[in-house]
Amino acid sequence: MSEAPGSPKEAPAETRIFVDADACPVKEEVFRVATRFGLRVLLVSNSPLRLPRNPLFESVVVARGQFDGADDWIVAQITGRDIAVTADIPLAARCLEKGARALDAKGRVYSPESIGGALASRELMAHLRAMGEMGGGPAPFSARDRSTFLQRLDDLIQALRRAKR
Repeated sequence: MSEAPGSPKEAPAETRIFVDADACPVKEEVFRVATRFGLRVLLVSNSPLRLPRNPLFESVVVARGQFDGADDWIVAQITGRDIAVTADIPLAARCLEKGARALDAKGRVYSPESIGGALASRELMAHLRAMGEMGGGPAPFSARDRSTFLQRLDDLIQALRRAKR
């Protein structure tokens, strides 16, 4: 486990997967795909997380109580050859600005073309909730969501590998 701030142990030329890990429901899926491709995974969180014994996997704990500390650490480290897994749309936007790929746990791939709409929808929904016009939260996470996530993560990795050729 690493303590933030800091940088990963080395600066690899391979794709890395950064996981905004505190509430991520697809960590096991990330581990499975990363193992198959031999990619490093950095789980960034506000508290220690258990992870499988694998030298490819690292837990990074940011300072407790530091608002957006995990987000800031991910953005400071991520590059154009990396992937961010996050449900946080503003974090996805920041990662895209650095040239990285981003997707959420349901397999929604964010792109420079789609992120503006996602940010606007997020703001609209927050406004409607604040006005009492909408209640509840997102639909429950399903097996189909998990399957879609696995496919999209695989697709992103394959696209990054093709782009490196």
